[in-house]
Amino acid sequence: MTRLSVNVNKIAVLRNSRGGNIPNVLQVAMDCIRFGAQGITVHPRPDARHIRKSDVYELSKAVNVEFNIEGYPSEDFLKMVEEVVPGQCTLVPDPPGVLTSGKGWDTIGNAALLKEVIARLRQRGIRISLFVETDARAIEGAAKAGADRVELFTGPYAEDYPKNPVAAVSPYTEAAGIAASAGLGLNAGHDLNTSNLRYLKQNLPGLLEVSIGHALISDALYWGLEVTIGKYLDCLR
Repeated sequence: MTRLSVNVNKIAVLRNSRGGNIPNVLQVAMDCIRFGAQGITVHPRPDARHIRKSDVYELSKAVNVEFNIEGYPSEDFLKMVEEVVPGQCTLVPDPPGVLTSGKGWDTIGNAALLKEVIARLRQRGIRISLFVETDARAIEGAAKAGADRVELFTGPYAEDYPKNPVAAVSPYTEAAGIAASAGLGLNAGHDLNTSNLRYLKQNLPGLLEVSIGHALISDALYWGLEVTIGKYLDCLR
């Protein structure tokens, strides 16, 4: 079964909008695990507009499933990851100030940086995933840089799925084959929801993990967290 990692950034956004500690990010993360999520994802950003460094350290001590930290490999970020030693670190090419991840790595143009960062983090025994698009050269470049996995940026898939599911998923099916040939594990994430997730899962051989935050937390406002996680897990079975 493809694993579901719940991104709890949006819980932190709601908390930060009022101050204090309601809703409690740690409590929600532990509830997600209790309801069946096999991973927790956070994406701390330099402006701390949602997940804060303190959240990362607190979660790392309590989360007993895979803990996935996403982020741009600045020196501050790398030091934090080295201290926390998560199960997985997903490197994204987002510079400071970006609203959300909107593109994958140019693994060719950034080959030197990525090789250095990946080698550094792997010394701590951390599995490394690179956020990439479906371009074959980018996926092959991730393997050459030393990554363990790639996370396919599924924003274009989610946008095109309502119009033509077959055409929307085709580049991703091809990318999955390229990743497998390169010896890379396969993750996926961005704008996935209960409408498009099952079809993606059915057409991506070897999909190991999806990271979902915005849609899942939004759905939980209507269905409740336990029911929502159950629906997402059903899409992945």
